[in-house]
Amino acid sequence: MDNKKLFFNFLLERTWLLTERWYENLNKNLQGVYSTNNPKEIKILKEQNHLFHQKFVNLFNDSDEEYLKSFDNFIQLVIDDSAHQQTPLPVIIGEFFRQQYLYKELLEEFIELYPNQLTGKQIITYYNDIISTINDVVLRFSSRYIDQAEARLLAHQELIGELSVPIIELVNKTAVLPIVGEIDTKRAKIMLEQSLSQCVAKNIDHLYIDLSGVPVVDTMVAQQLFQMIETLKLIGVSSSLSGVRPSIAQTSVQLGLDFEGVDTHSTISQAMRKHNNF
Repeated sequence: MDNKKLFFNFLLERTWLLTERWYENLNKNLQGVYSTNNPKEIKILKEQNHLFHQKFVNLFNDSDEEYLKSFDNFIQLVIDDSAHQQTPLPVIIGEFFRQQYLYKELLEEFIELYPNQLTGKQIITYYNDIISTINDVVLRFSSRYIDQAEARLLAHQELIGELSVPIIELVNKTAVLPIVGEIDTKRAKIMLEQSLSQCVAKNIDHLYIDLSGVPVVDTMVAQQLFQMIETLKLIGVSSSLSGVRPSIAQTSVQLGLDFEGVDTHSTISQAMRKHNNF
C-alpha cells in the first residue's frame, strides 16, 4: 500500500474522531448555531461536520478535478439549515478554518505511528494540500452563501414591497390605496405593478389613491403617479387622488404633467363623498 493510500485509510477511520475533537474544543459562546444546548441541534451539527470530513479525506484518495464539486451537497445542506442562517458568515468561516488544525494533529499522529512512511517533502505537501483545499472549500461555500443570502433578501424586499401596496376593497367595485412613507424608484415600480394586478383580480372600477401619508413628493414620484393613473385608465379603472398638498400640485405643474383630468381632493373623505359611495 502506498503512503498516500495508507494516510487516506488512517483519516477515513477517524472521521468521527475529527468531529468529536472539533465539537469538544468548539467555543460554545459563539453566535448562532454553535452556542446551542439543544441535544437534537447538537446531533445535527455533528452530523453536518462529519459529512464534511467524509468528503475531505478523499483529498488523499486520488482526488481529481471534480473533487471540490463533491462538497456541493454538503454546502447546500449547511446553507439551507435555518440554524446556520442565523449564524454570522465570519463565524461559520472561522469554523471551516479550524478544521485544518485538526488535520494537522492527525498528520502528526500518523507520523508518530508510521515514522518511516513519509518523507519531509511529503509531509509538507500533505499539509499544504490540507490548507489549500480548505481555502478552496471556504471560497466555494462563501460564494454560494452570499448568493443565496442576497436572493432571500430580495425575496423579502419584494414581499415587503407588495405588502406596502395594500389595495383595500370597499363597495360598488371601488377600493382605496393608502400610500404611507417615502416612495423610491423600486417602490414606485411595485406600486404600479401591484395596483394593476390587484385591480384586475378584484374587479375594481374606481381606485382612491390617498397620498396623505407620503412625506415628500418629488419629480420621480409625481411622474410615477401620473403613469399609474394613465395605465389604470387603459384597463378601465378610474382614479381619484386625495391628500394632494400644494407642493404636489406645484411639482406637477413644473414637470408639465397634466392632472387636469384627474379627480383630486384634499382628503379621502371628500373624494368618497363626491362619488356618493359613503
